[in-house]
Amino acid sequence: MKIVVLRPLGLGDFLTGVPAYRAIADAFPAAHRILAAPAALAPLTALVDGIDQLVDTAPLAPLPGALHDADVAIDLHGRGPESQRVLLEAAPRRLIAFAHPAVPATIPGPAWRADEHEVERWCRMLTESGIPADPARIRLRTPPVIVPPHLRDATVIHPGAASEARRWPLERWVQVARAARQIGPVVVTGSRTERARTSALVHAAGIAPAYDVAGRTDLLELAALVAQAGRVVCSDTGMAHLATAFGIPSVVLFGPTSPDDWGPRPNDGRHIVLWHGLRGDPHANTIDAGLLRIASDDVIAALHSLPGVSAIQPSA
Repeated sequence: MKIVVLRPLGLGDFLTGVPAYRAIADAFPAAHRILAAPAALAPLTALVDGIDQLVDTAPLAPLPGALHDADVAIDLHGRGPESQRVLLEAAPRRLIAFAHPAVPATIPGPAWRADEHEVERWCRMLTESGIPADPARIRLRTPPVIVPPHLRDATVIHPGAASEARRWPLERWVQVARAARQIGPVVVTGSRTERARTSALVHAAGIAPAYDVAGRTDLLELAALVAQAGRVVCSDTGMAHLATAFGIPSVVLFGPTSPDDWGPRPNDGRHIVLWHGLRGDPHANTIDAGLLRIASDDVIAALHSLPGVSAIQPSA
């Protein structure tokens, strides 16, 4: 039996889908379960129960031949109709998806809700389709990767984001990094294309270059770093979802997107969300007005409110 799960999106999307992947594995324990997603995410599948294979897939592109003729195809991409048509063109025997009036094959499916958290959305779709799903099953296993001792138990600061709308001003990150240094070591992360930004941050904050790992880790190494961190401070990015996945205390800055849609779930008190209630375009080319309302002092106060931080004696 072959199950195809469509979620050809980014890191945060992959991580918010973890409870759904586990529910699918429980429902089809003897099946070969294939995740249609970007190849870059493949290393993380070993940390999730229920994914047997990842096949490189681009958003809304025709599915590779290996994904055709599935016994069950499950649309975790969106509300359709485009993603649903992509799956139907691959001739699955059964399609599980939200109902869309433009795709008659989906009409028996659950109704889409615009104001639903991303984790809960897919669990509800599965549950209403006869596959019980628990949104709380979001934790990943710790990666089998050795993290250098000087990078463990540190405050991880991730100053970047995929779009300018979610990039908090660098000078404010510098102030937060200086405050975090009073708690202990600070590690700065980012992609290879963000090296200029992270280099400027560590230089201005007085952090040794050895603690700037932007572009120097692969995805599994980055996940291991977060899994062994003391805490994480970042914007609404995949890094925030990694902190949630490993239960690491975090401060997450939200701007154009509501934490009701993408915030930490479940939040057992380990995560502090900062948001001023304004919605905007998360893909805009200018910094979101709501994100700009978050002051450095707000983030520093939240950092010191995280579990365990108040018990740490400030560094000399």
